[in-house]
Amino acid sequence: MQENAGPHLPYGTPPPGYPYQPQPRSWFLPVPRGARYDHLARTEAAQPWRAVVGTLIIAVGFFVIGVVVVYAGIVVAYILGIPAPLEPTGQLFGNPVFGLVVVLLSIAPVLLLVFGTAALIQRRRPGTLSSVAGRLRWRWMLICAGLAVLALALGQGAQALALSMSGESGALFEWRGWAGFLPALVAIVLLVPFQAAAEEYVFRGWFMQALGTHVRNPIWAILIGSVLFASLHGYSWVGLLDVFAFGAVMAWLAVRTGGLEAPIALHVMNNMMAFGLSAAAGNLDDALNQGKVPVPWQALAGTVVQLGVYAFGVSYVAKRHKIPTISG
Repeated sequence: MQENAGPHLPYGTPPPGYPYQPQPRSWFLPVPRGARYDHLARTEAAQPWRAVVGTLIIAVGFFVIGVVVVYAGIVVAYILGIPAPLEPTGQLFGNPVFGLVVVLLSIAPVLLLVFGTAALIQRRRPGTLSSVAGRLRWRWMLICAGLAVLALALGQGAQALALSMSGESGALFEWRGWAGFLPALVAIVLLVPFQAAAEEYVFRGWFMQALGTHVRNPIWAILIGSVLFASLHGYSWVGLLDVFAFGAVMAWLAVRTGGLEAPIALHVMNNMMAFGLSAAAGNLDDALNQGKVPVPWQALAGTVVQLGVYAFGVSYVAKRHKIPTISG
């Protein structure tokens, strides 16, 4: 027979007379329930100064990281004996692949800066920058990547058609051989995902949520963030319009789908294709020097098709798969 040991206590409950010790409160504050993606920073610590200070830290850090990496690249180029450009092309390095690596590495580390700022300044888990689920939804992002490939292909076709109808050259692809392409391909595959994701976490992640902490309508964060995003590019007016439209649609999709998976997927695929085609044609320097080659106005036809197909496709599939758009 089992001996009666008295009333049972729930697990974790101290016995009578035991001194109570309160559990330490977590540094990270809980995410508000039922919140849209751009409102995930509306925690107990949502004072205006946190958004302002955090934005300044990221802006200054973005610049400082870029400068440090570029100067480090100059030192490494000198040690490795990488020649300077033979003509004033506007590039710092004579080897375009090395220049691409430096450019991508000057942006990619900002990803860690954004995560750290959200954790230390806003006292929220960095995963809340990714989606309403508090993390990247990898399966959903892979689906978006497939849609991005389709949208890019149709956009390239539309641009080629517009060039042909206007009497311009429709050649969008050239091949200069594997010798120059393979090293660039390795750098593109390894670094572009981090570079593109870093930009998305800054402009469609941090900025939208920092402004969304105090502004109900996301349209202001979408427009202002897209202007800031475009201002960091050196294209002609057609290229800047293209970048602004890209930023606006990606910001809208972040709110519409409750996360950065769709923006990151298209941004990564778009940059991999752009750098890849330039490397294949032996024109990687042109891709790095954005102001050197003007963007033809016919490119806007490709932009409209690409963004239209992608926005419609992502919205349809997100609804079909019941992708959560608010925090649980």
